[in-house]
Amino acid sequence: MDLTNLKIKDIVEGLKNKKFSSYEITSHYLENIKKDQSREDSLNAYITISEKEALEMAKEADELIKKGNATMLTGVPIGIKDNINIKNLPTTCASKILEGYKASYDATVIERLIRKEKMIPLGKLNMDEFAMGSSNETSHYGVSRNPFDRTRVPGGSSGGVAAAVASGLAPVALGSDTGGSIRQPAAFCGVVGLKPTYGLVSRYGLVAFASSLDQIGPIAKCVEDAAIILSAMEGYDEKDSTTLNIKSRKYNLTGNIKGIKVGIPKEYFIEGVSEEVLTNINQVIELLKKLGAEIVEIKTLSELYVKSRSKGFGTEVKRRIMLGTYVLSSGYYDAYYLKALKVRKLIKNDFDNAFKNVDVILSPTSPTPAFKIGEKLDDPISMYLSDIYTIAVNLAGLPAISIPTGFSKDGLPIGSQFIGRLLDEETVLNVSFAIEQALS
Repeated sequence: MDLTNLKIKDIVEGLKNKKFSSYEITSHYLENIKKDQSREDSLNAYITISEKEALEMAKEADELIKKGNATMLTGVPIGIKDNINIKNLPTTCASKILEGYKASYDATVIERLIRKEKMIPLGKLNMDEFAMGSSNETSHYGVSRNPFDRTRVPGGSSGGVAAAVASGLAPVALGSDTGGSIRQPAAFCGVVGLKPTYGLVSRYGLVAFASSLDQIGPIAKCVEDAAIILSAMEGYDEKDSTTLNIKSRKYNLTGNIKGIKVGIPKEYFIEGVSEEVLTNINQVIELLKKLGAEIVEIKTLSELYVKSRSKGFGTEVKRRIMLGTYVLSSGYYDAYYLKALKVRKLIKNDFDNAFKNVDVILSPTSPTPAFKIGEKLDDPISMYLSDIYTIAVNLAGLPAISIPTGFSKDGLPIGSQFIGRLLDEETVLNVSFAIEQALS
């Protein structure tokens, strides 16, 4: 039986019906990881492999399943981005500066998925250093590679996360998203990446990049898997004052989207978007129409935002620290930081207005498919524009998902992004599920 391509429900069923044990499937994934790491052109998806811990926990999970004390996710393996704390395991954030540091506590998402649900942590996944980057090339532990073409980047900052799920080195994994860091790598690697509403998932135990933008979310093989993981980890947490006071929800994915209004922002289809991405998004629009959705042309982005976006900032940690310090210094605080806050408010208002007329908004996830390793390292503006379609969602705190919707002529995945109203993950997931089912 091929254990590599099983979705969460298949794994849950297999464990329940004794087709395989948690120990067996965990061992299988650990073998896959080791095999890949022995290659010269390894994907380099993992920074730390927690083999000993994973196998011990898998044995415990098998006991719980045997005694009938398992939760739905008991015994299912998972990979974790290396900026999320797992007690007694290293948290490096892919930086030399944290070499040797072991986390002294669990992040809330780890408490919920690993301690409560009894999922099995395979290890800590590679990323851009301190999550600052769009290509995984800033990692101290070396670049992760794209499983579809190992000379290309997997995206970033959750590059190792997307590469692992896409290549059978984890059935599902957790990433973090500050400006597109779950969705863009998911698009580059042909998997599903979900950024929840800001405050829906606790950030306690996540090493912060930008606290008012950061959100933890799943990268998965399919929309249903993303929904299952989100449901198990969302909800209020007293350790994070920014979490919303709501209980965990179950998501009902019917695939029925008749009458759903899908907004198409015309200013998203700008210069710099590859022809292949445009062709693909138009195919998705046609498919939505076939499924009974109503297509509505909308205007979302304020002119000021469109103009200011193209100027772009850099990617390295030092550069961002220097920029941040400069922007917050007394002489420039009003000129830059306060202006940025005003632009953020404009963006939020634009989305609020758009959602008066539509249920979800569709856009490309990234203007191009995955680029070559090294291609944009000396061109920070071009690198920054990889996130042109994703960053506004974080500024507005909205939920958004990237799903694979096609391939380029070079066989590289192309992703489409659906953006929803605050806390309306259900509609975002359901529309994505409908497209996924229609494409499969």
